[in-house]
Amino acid sequence: MTDLLQVKFPDEFSPGARNAIVTCLRINPSEKVTLITDRRCLEIAASLAAELEASGCTWHSFVLEEVAARPLAGMPQVVLDDMETSIVSIFAVQVQPNELRSRMDMTDVVNRRHMRHAHMVNITPEVMVEGMRADFNAVDRLSQVVLDKVREASYIRATTAAGTNIRAEMNPEYKWLKTSGIISTEKWGNLPGGECFTSPGEVNGRFVVDGVVGDFLCAEYGILQETPLTIELENNRITSISSRNKELEKQFWQYTHTDENSDRVGEFAIGTNIGVERVIGNILQDEKFPGIHIAFGDPYGTHTGAPWKSTTHIDVVGLSFNIWLGRPDGEEQIMSEGKFLIEA
Repeated sequence: MTDLLQVKFPDEFSPGARNAIVTCLRINPSEKVTLITDRRCLEIAASLAAELEASGCTWHSFVLEEVAARPLAGMPQVVLDDMETSIVSIFAVQVQPNELRSRMDMTDVVNRRHMRHAHMVNITPEVMVEGMRADFNAVDRLSQVVLDKVREASYIRATTAAGTNIRAEMNPEYKWLKTSGIISTEKWGNLPGGECFTSPGEVNGRFVVDGVVGDFLCAEYGILQETPLTIELENNRITSISSRNKELEKQFWQYTHTDENSDRVGEFAIGTNIGVERVIGNILQDEKFPGIHIAFGDPYGTHTGAPWKSTTHIDVVGLSFNIWLGRPDGEEQIMSEGKFLIEA
């Protein structure tokens, strides 16, 4: 089994790793941590392991290829068993197609045990030296201001120069959450963090994806500014999609028609990581880029309160948003051309 403390890593990973362990997860010496990684992320995991060791906590690590065949049919039981005695878990892995079930196995344990969990799916060296170096305390302060405002909104309206024009009606029975990078037991979070999200009541209009699409399609197609994907929405469902990239169009349509709810808007989110200045073609960081992203499929009902489920979940990110919140006293604009008009 690989000893991560013997794996060398670039010095420039250390600030991001320290941010993860000290600022975001706030691990203390009395806690036990499960660190899950794979061969492609060994150096990143080694930087995290060095910070875990420095914290004085107890930690166990697993390299997925050493305990199971990839792509994973489910999360290996040895990993799940270790998580049962941990307070914190970290998942730093380059995922493969059709592995969502394994991640759901993991987050089922996280949710049931109310663990602090850092989800670093498809983490790369670029993200470690960019998004992971954000001032997450500042991101958290802004996220709280956004959270307080959106919780009072009856609807959210958004446009972009690329052609997005959507209106999302909020369901007062569904909960808004923030995952700002400061991870608590309330909701596990992606790292780098920086978003407020809910499951919407209903979304209608047109969403132009000129940023990125999620899951394994992100690595395949990268940034979509030259070949955007246009999604038409009615009653919270995809009615049609179009793109000059016909292979992307085909694969996205197939993905969002896997089950009866795969084409349903499950997540509506506002990115709040003001430390991220551009999209890079990595959904882990790009969905935190200031603006709106939505996801089709599972609504994270355990947290949002949405009563339906899906076996899929895929995010789509647009650029340069104008955002208005519908309030009892009229509309409030909180973003213009991708820049927040509010401050923490």
